[in-house]
Amino acid sequence: MRAAIITAPQQVDIVDVQATSVGPADILVKIRACGICGSDTLYISIGGLPPRQGCMPIGHEPAGEVVEVGAEVRDIAVGDRVVVNPMAVADDIIGNGGSTGALAEYLLITNAVRGRSVEVIPDHVPYQVAALNEPMAVALHAVNQVAPRHGDQVLVFGAGPIGLGITIALKSRGVQHVVVADILPDRLEKALKVGADAVINSAEEDLAARLIDLHGEGDSMWPNRAGTDVFLDAAGVPAVLDTALGVAKRGAKLGIVAVHKEPISLDLMNVMSNELTIVGSMGYPNEIFEVTKDIVDNWEKYRVIISHTFDFDDLDEALRCVSTPGAADKVVITFD
Repeated sequence: MRAAIITAPQQVDIVDVQATSVGPADILVKIRACGICGSDTLYISIGGLPPRQGCMPIGHEPAGEVVEVGAEVRDIAVGDRVVVNPMAVADDIIGNGGSTGALAEYLLITNAVRGRSVEVIPDHVPYQVAALNEPMAVALHAVNQVAPRHGDQVLVFGAGPIGLGITIALKSRGVQHVVVADILPDRLEKALKVGADAVINSAEEDLAARLIDLHGEGDSMWPNRAGTDVFLDAAGVPAVLDTALGVAKRGAKLGIVAVHKEPISLDLMNVMSNELTIVGSMGYPNEIFEVTKDIVDNWEKYRVIISHTFDFDDLDEALRCVSTPGAADKVVITFD
């Protein structure tokens, strides 16, 4: 079979690899679609993760069709359409330094258990949309971490795939008012399409003033604080944290799901005096298939997140698109 392998820094090749035989507890999935993640571009830039530098399979956002099932596997059948938990085997994470990647024609799922390693999806959900399952689980975990209430007012920084997924998750659980901030008009239009109640172009508007206009004034010992209850950082730039903490009222929460590559200083007097809560979010300890039902029920809304699809043979072009700032939102690779 053919698979995408990182062979050197800044180099990915589609190569022929030996397909692994299916054991009695395993299933074989023909990949139909696989998203490209920002972490994929990081792995490519450094030539892969140890100990697989120079020979690392990539891809961890797959959806596909079951084509072979081991004799001991239950509740999974040939022909089932499935999404995959790439972290089901903790010491062999798919596409993240493990022995296999999902940017390949086939993916072997060892010790396959429905609800743990894969979940079956209905036929009406396009494979490209189903491939959003993994990143949308990341978004859902970020929402679960801040535990918003129905009456809360929320600001999401960043209208990329994770920010849009957060917006959908917030509205799916009935959060009263969700504002999304970004600097790209096209992304803000998508935020409105997936359910945001309002958007702020922070390159053109005074974000603090606009947020106070939308959410009212919040209680604080400092002036000019907004009535926003929860802030979520899906942008990953230092200015976001400065802005959020500068406008946060007493008792507000700030959730961090975006990757910050450099240390950031915080005004701890502000954190203390306003009793702010800062919560980190990483991965999806329990959400990988919790999000699947919402994708099934609202797949047309999730489809808005996809900006580009490329055939597997055009992987180089797809990776160039992903690595060009502002050129793409979610890029998905499709397979014949």
